[in-house]
Amino acid sequence: MQGGRSTTPDEEGSRGAAAPLSPPSGTAWTRHLETPLREFLGTETASAVVLLAATLCALVWANLAGSSYAMVWGTTLAVRVGSAGLSLDLRQWVNGGLMTFFFFVVGLEARREFDMGELRERRRAALPLLAGLSGMAAGVLIFLAFNAAGPAAHGWGVAMSTDTAFALGTLALVGPRFPDRLRAFMLTVVVVDDLVALIVIATVYSRALAVVPLLVAAAFLGTVLALRLAGRWIGPLFAALGVGAWIALQRSGVDPVVAGLAMGLFVSAYPAARPDLERASERFRLFREQPTPELARAARTGVEAAISPNERLAGRFHPWTSYVVVPLFALANAGLPLDRSFLAHAWSSSVTLGIVVGYVVGKPLGILGVSALVSRLSGGRLRPPVGWAAVAGGGTVAGIGFTVALLVATLAFHGVVLEEAKLGVLVAALISAVVTWTVFRATSLLPKRLRLRALLGAAEPIVDLAVAVDDEHDHIRGPLHAPVTFVEYADFECPYCGRAEPVVRELLAGAGDVRYVWRHLPLNDVHPWAELAAEASEAAAAQGAFWPMHDRLLAHQDKLRVADVLGYARELGLEQERFADDLRRHAGAARIARDVDGADLSGVSGTPTFFINGRRHFGVYDIGTLTKEVRLARARAALATGRQVASAA
Repeated sequence: MQGGRSTTPDEEGSRGAAAPLSPPSGTAWTRHLETPLREFLGTETASAVVLLAATLCALVWANLAGSSYAMVWGTTLAVRVGSAGLSLDLRQWVNGGLMTFFFFVVGLEARREFDMGELRERRRAALPLLAGLSGMAAGVLIFLAFNAAGPAAHGWGVAMSTDTAFALGTLALVGPRFPDRLRAFMLTVVVVDDLVALIVIATVYSRALAVVPLLVAAAFLGTVLALRLAGRWIGPLFAALGVGAWIALQRSGVDPVVAGLAMGLFVSAYPAARPDLERASERFRLFREQPTPELARAARTGVEAAISPNERLAGRFHPWTSYVVVPLFALANAGLPLDRSFLAHAWSSSVTLGIVVGYVVGKPLGILGVSALVSRLSGGRLRPPVGWAAVAGGGTVAGIGFTVALLVATLAFHGVVLEEAKLGVLVAALISAVVTWTVFRATSLLPKRLRLRALLGAAEPIVDLAVAVDDEHDHIRGPLHAPVTFVEYADFECPYCGRAEPVVRELLAGAGDVRYVWRHLPLNDVHPWAELAAEASEAAAAQGAFWPMHDRLLAHQDKLRVADVLGYARELGLEQERFADDLRRHAGAARIARDVDGADLSGVSGTPTFFINGRRHFGVYDIGTLTKEVRLARARAALATGRQVASAA
């Protein structure tokens, strides 16, 4: 469309009209540019399988060769420098040492959600925060109801925390088709679990405190925080301060995993800024012209500086914690002898029953009940980002407590009581997974409109697009009043924009109620002819031929010089003198600059970047993924307006 006139792709003389519009086999974003949340969720989902395998191995090992299981994990390992050192058994090194990295990654993800994710709008953090706290409180109260009169009451902390990997992995297997918002909501809930659980571990289940080492640890962590507040990032220094804080906490009697969480929370996250990317491009260009070791280091430093330290560290440590650290923790702690006499006694144990009922009943009641109460008391201003069936399923899946639950159990109990607690944790996880499947299976049987409302809810999405679509100003393909608006910031010389173009065309061909908006973002530092191509498209737009020129430019991305674009104008039958004069006068430069300003306001630094109904799309842009996102946007739009959405499911 030009000047508000709606067109269809077939009306525009587009390139390759007779050729099949199959999507490319892969895109750059498929391989490298997953959004942090989706990458985190994907890793946790896959690692749930590894974690389950490690748990089963621990059970088999403990039941077939119990003496060797105890001997291996009870082996002492000492690290000494001169007369100073630490001496712990292997299980303690895993629980207090390696698990520090797990909680470091949890802290990184929590900070990233507050800086860049759903929780960057602070009021949205209130409800999952309260839901997480209430779910923990309900589990603890139920455990105490079973154990208040006995010595096991001290172990109330076992019944409060949700396992991130198992919970998110279960959601991936049995959850709804549109899971991202539910997973983001649950991620916040389980992060709250982990934060509170660590506070409980540090204050309730630590040994007698040694004040001097505790002050030393506080000094180390305070130094890190001061440097981060000053905007400084010195990786080796922060690592040394973190190790110092860990050792000091170990000496103080506080569980040292607290150091990992604190360090993760200190590391801010932010999207790559265009000036940083341009500086990185310039440094690489200098290295390309003169490949010296000094310029190689400068180029590497420039590229790394464009990415926030939070994302760099998460990418480095998260796979290790998911596939190595947490499975090792399960292998070291889940070994449980399951002989007949033990099982018969455990089923009547108040510890086992308190943990099972606390997780299976307390968690969903706390999360769902408080979410409903807060939504009602706030008049709907605070509501879950998903529907109530999804919240219910999220509450039941929160009953899968494993990692932190076992960690607290090893600190709170010993001997037979510890084995009873482990059994309760494992049984609660199994029952919660089955109940979660049941909730979502029952939801899937509802009529289509009720099912969508139950899963998606009525919460307003966060709008990331800073400049709204203007029917008179923007270049639009498709019906003007379509329920789904698909905006792309793109560069005619960008090869990934070229790969995305047939995917977008296939999407438009398969959906008659989507309007597509092209906005300019020429990356002049890496694409020398991108600005000229953008101005050529605007010169063609002045003669009512933006889309035909758009298609020609993307079809010939390697031929975008002046002679080339003049040739395309001639082939399209445009008035040559007027077109050439517009290029000489840079008549379209102001229009392009407005698009670039809008990209900056929306936090766009690379191409292609897509927005679907104002919400930024992260991740892959193959036809399957984009079709699913469009269906979700269509369903939300239909729910908001009360229209029937027969094609949305």
